[in-house]
Amino acid sequence: MGKKLLMKGNEALAEAMILAGCDAYFGYPITPQSEVLEYLAIHATKRTGMVVLQAESEVSAINMIYGAAGAGKRVMTTSSSPGVSLMQEGISYMAGAEIPCLLANVNRGGPGLGTIQPAQGDYFQSVKGGGHGDYRLLVLAPYSVQEMVDFVKLGFELAEKYRNPVMLLADGAIGQMMEKVELFPQQERIDRKFPWATTGKPKNGERRFITSLHFESELFEKVNIRLQEKYKKMEEEEVRYQTTNIEDAEYIFTGFGLGSRICAKAMQLGREKGYKIGLVRPQTLFPFPKNIYAELAPKIKGILDVEMNAGQMVEDVRLAVEGKTRVEFYGRMGGMIASPEEILDHFEKKFIK
Repeated sequence: MGKKLLMKGNEALAEAMILAGCDAYFGYPITPQSEVLEYLAIHATKRTGMVVLQAESEVSAINMIYGAAGAGKRVMTTSSSPGVSLMQEGISYMAGAEIPCLLANVNRGGPGLGTIQPAQGDYFQSVKGGGHGDYRLLVLAPYSVQEMVDFVKLGFELAEKYRNPVMLLADGAIGQMMEKVELFPQQERIDRKFPWATTGKPKNGERRFITSLHFESELFEKVNIRLQEKYKKMEEEEVRYQTTNIEDAEYIFTGFGLGSRICAKAMQLGREKGYKIGLVRPQTLFPFPKNIYAELAPKIKGILDVEMNAGQMVEDVRLAVEGKTRVEFYGRMGGMIASPEEILDHFEKKFIK
């Protein structure tokens, strides 16, 4: 059993980086995730020798990540919605160059500068590829402070397995809330000796180059085809989700992150009123767990998707069910969070009354 502590989400995220043997963090403060950099500045360097650097901007931070990750180091950055937007060019470069890294977006309300309150409006940006070109990120959606910790360890492992950036898509509430967490043991910072890393010319070997620039169209198409094959493998092997009360369910509530926690309480309230409601919670947003929705669709009367946005994941739910059941949406925006009672009331208006 690991050490158990009461921790704020952002601080637990930072602690997990240290425990995961992260070599370097490059970032820039932005609410509601600034505690990550503050915690690392106090604890990381003196405990493990990890490099912690506040860059002059998010654009600088992502390019520092590009360089350090290209040298085979385990590196991470965090930001919040507008800051992640500034990183999109660098993220696309890293996906194209097949460089592993871990990113975290502690989502705030938008569009624009918006609000510092929690939201989920960055689903499209994270899951559909916020930068240019045909690339995908592996996207993990924590719904608790515990998963903020667990997904750091998992995220690094997946990034290195696939040589691809991985995104943790959280929100301001999870970043700021305090919960009990169980920490995993300290992992050593090691030289991982990746065969692709730009660590100098090997003896009796060729120079190593990392680039996403290709002038020959035929060659670049082959690169793109290889990337798409990799993303397909992710879809075959890395789907993660949780279900509750689906065995007898006539209706399904679904959501990700904080929204799914509120759905769980709404499901409980509905069950107390006699409604047979189950819950599906995606833990990976890409790859999306489309098969569980497709499997349930012919057996149920409908799905209510709940998000803290205008309706983004709901499009993937509708694609997954292929019209075989009714899909309704309920969302709050601008930093507003739905209550379980609101969700159940909307469910009754759409499906019962």
